[in-house]
Amino acid sequence: MKVIPLYCACGISGFESPAAEYQELGLSLEQLLIQHPNATFIGLASGDSMRGRGIFSGDLLIVDRAKPAGDGAVIVANLNGSFVCKILDKTNNRLLSASSKYKPVNINESDVFQVEGIVPCNIRIQDDTLRRRLLCML
Repeated sequence: MKVIPLYCACGISGFESPAAEYQELGLSLEQLLIQHPNATFIGLASGDSMRGRGIFSGDLLIVDRAKPAGDGAVIVANLNGSFVCKILDKTNNRLLSASSKYKPVNINESDVFQVEGIVPCNIRIQDDTLRRRLLCML
């Protein structure tokens, strides 16, 4: 993939042509976003509980199983058979949302809980057609 570095500020009505200083970088999105290819999967975010961390419904979540889930990490976990994307609060043994609309979820001994991986980044799909195609593929 050829990458054209483009720096633009939203709100500026015009900017220099991207071809003015064309530079090819030997980097793919996979190389940039995925550190552990054999331990990484992609999920699809649903809901609005993580908006405070910049994760919106319909975003693709890069989930890395190789990295340890530390306190405060954004994780994907299996909680009682449902996949959730939350902030891990190891100190208080609970899951937090990035929205004040949602209360913390305490993890009890009776819960089936497993961290599936951390979310080092997410990708927002702007194009509705592409988003629908991705939904059909998943």
